[in-house]
Amino acid sequence: MAAPTYLMSTYAPAAIGFGHGDGVWLFDHRGRRYLDCLAGIAVNTLGHNHQKLVEALREQIGRLIHTSNLFEHPLRERLAKMLVERSAMTNVFFCNSGLEANEAAIKIARKYGHDRGVDRPEIVVYEKAFHGRSLATLSATGNPKVQKGFEPLVEGFVRVPLNDIEALRGVARERPNVVAVFLEAIQGEGGINPARADYLRDARALCDERGWLLMIDEVQCGTGRTGKWFAHQWAGIVPDVMPLAKGLGSGVPIGAVVAHGAAASVFTPGSHGTTFGANPLAMRAAVTTIEVVESEGLLDQAAQVGEYLKSRFQEAFAQTAGVGEIRGRGLMLGIELERPCGEIAARALEAGVVLNVTAERVIRMLPPLIFTREHADLLVERLAPLVRELLSRPAPG
Repeated sequence: MAAPTYLMSTYAPAAIGFGHGDGVWLFDHRGRRYLDCLAGIAVNTLGHNHQKLVEALREQIGRLIHTSNLFEHPLRERLAKMLVERSAMTNVFFCNSGLEANEAAIKIARKYGHDRGVDRPEIVVYEKAFHGRSLATLSATGNPKVQKGFEPLVEGFVRVPLNDIEALRGVARERPNVVAVFLEAIQGEGGINPARADYLRDARALCDERGWLLMIDEVQCGTGRTGKWFAHQWAGIVPDVMPLAKGLGSGVPIGAVVAHGAAASVFTPGSHGTTFGANPLAMRAAVTTIEVVESEGLLDQAAQVGEYLKSRFQEAFAQTAGVGEIRGRGLMLGIELERPCGEIAARALEAGVVLNVTAERVIRMLPPLIFTREHADLLVERLAPLVRELLSRPAPG
């Protein structure tokens, strides 16, 4: 008989727990170590127990944790300036999570529409997208499985396939109430599906032509994960709205929505708010994260190690039937198989590797940005035999 739990049944966790971490390694309660290739789902940018982050957080906890946004705090302004400078955007609203950042983006788009005289504004969203689990972000998400049971969904979303600019132009011709386009630079939960650079540039041009906001969700793929601060920067564009979270605080909960151009003046006092957002502890975590990423050269490291890891997997699976595309950028990579592979996550744990499977057939890897080529070699050494063994079996009927 299973032990009683006081938790709601929202997760089915693995039957192991971690007691501590160090660098790219996690240690279970028996002392066995695991190569962390998930980073708390793209959260632990600096890995575990990074001394500069630990020292900064200890100092901040001893000084001040929370006051509310009713009072000024220099860390809030400092972090906002850092994000604006690195994004070439205008201003920032801080919150606590990616869901909250995406919810704020949706509110910006709707108010932008109302301010322009559109009574029922619509937002273009994407197949296979994931933006969160509140009713609005769930409605923007392109996954019927996670939406089931929560109908009626929030109206005002128009869905198109990713990387199909003609579909987006068709929406422009047929839907006069559209005010914004909302997409992930790389879809994470949807299976590590990158938006092509040419598509992002074409979408930017169409938004400029139509007076729409281009809103790029960088919650999972941002904060240096692809080798630039924000994944859309590989396309040489600047969005109007950019939600951030996950890796921005290296494990301390934080969210942000960065705005530019007309979007930067949509919110006014009373339009939006937060109790915990912009608290000094979260601000210190994010400021330290950005400083360490830059001082330790982790943007270049993420790009170079990610490219090396992708090439190692391509080499390892060159003759393996059943392996589809190996895709992504930097340290946000996915290996798509031609069959469901959910068991790989548990098998990897047995082999001392932490990763997960998304979209049923995609092995997702999101290691900390301190990941090195040596770690990449170890990951390939441990994961490749598991994939080959799975694919050697007859496919399920």
